[in-house]
Amino acid sequence: MPENQSRHVVITGASAGAGRAAAVAFGRRGWKVSLIARGRAGLEGARADVNRAGGSALAIPADVADADAVEAAAMQAENAHGPIDVWVNCAMVTVFGPVSQVTPEEFRRVTEVTYLGQVHGTMSALRRMRSANRGTIVNVGSALAYHGLCLQAAYCGAKFAVRGFTEALRSELIHERSRVRLSFVVLPALDTPQFDWARNKLLERPRPVAPVHDPEVAAEAILQATRFAPRELAVAGSSLQVMAGSAVMPGYLDRKLAGLGWSGQMTGEPAVDRPDNLFTPVDEEKDFGVRGRFGQGARRKAAMVPASAARAVATAAAALPVGLVFARLLLGKNRRH
Repeated sequence: MPENQSRHVVITGASAGAGRAAAVAFGRRGWKVSLIARGRAGLEGARADVNRAGGSALAIPADVADADAVEAAAMQAENAHGPIDVWVNCAMVTVFGPVSQVTPEEFRRVTEVTYLGQVHGTMSALRRMRSANRGTIVNVGSALAYHGLCLQAAYCGAKFAVRGFTEALRSELIHERSRVRLSFVVLPALDTPQFDWARNKLLERPRPVAPVHDPEVAAEAILQATRFAPRELAVAGSSLQVMAGSAVMPGYLDRKLAGLGWSGQMTGEPAVDRPDNLFTPVDEEKDFGVRGRFGQGARRKAAMVPASAARAVATAAAALPVGLVFARLLLGKNRRH
């Protein structure tokens, strides 16, 4: 797609973090950007960022857990900016805490936003893209869609669901011979405001598990997915390690994350009593911006590899021990004869 041609992208979860970084990246390329999120201050900040970057932004307050609200937002975006070329599903919420301390209502809410929010966005996008037989949908996932991380069971479950939904829909689009493109982006840990506004049930303030990357890394991955529409795009070595480890040595990874995943999400600072964004936005009055407070040492660049290549490496690694055992057995049999 020509970089100098004005196109229209809709981004959910656009008021902060990866979604906002992606919105600004599209703005720099002159795109029309429709921003969907709950917090009005964050939305207005994102709108101003996109306009300053050279794009044309529309801020639409909506909760992606509400399918009707998402559809109304899609109609508003289309009326203002014309046909939707790209839809990026990036909205998420999470709860930090062991499963025993998370309530059913909290599990439900994380699922409604992080999983069903992507379903609702995808359905609204498809209502428009199917008839035109064109367009690209980018579902933003995580390495945690391949292997769960302790203390974030609700979020991991939702990201696994997004991955399964995306794979099922892709097969349907292939069956229909549709030209609508669908891509799944596998993100690493990012320095975003979520760690200061997510619901926290830990005794310490939470943090992303190192290595941490700037949100602009996610933005670049989303741009790449928009341009080339790979089936899946794995971002950073840490994501590849989780994907390969889960395929080759899932039990070992369970044990590794039981320690590293637990301690790696703790800052050592006592938890503070503060509002969270699980059920209501915390950026109605304050704009939290793109980044969190873990930017010192955060990585500004990351390798981006189609997940098919990552799976090939993992398969080869898994097959190697089996091949060695078979070779030893065969050599031993030949010696006996």
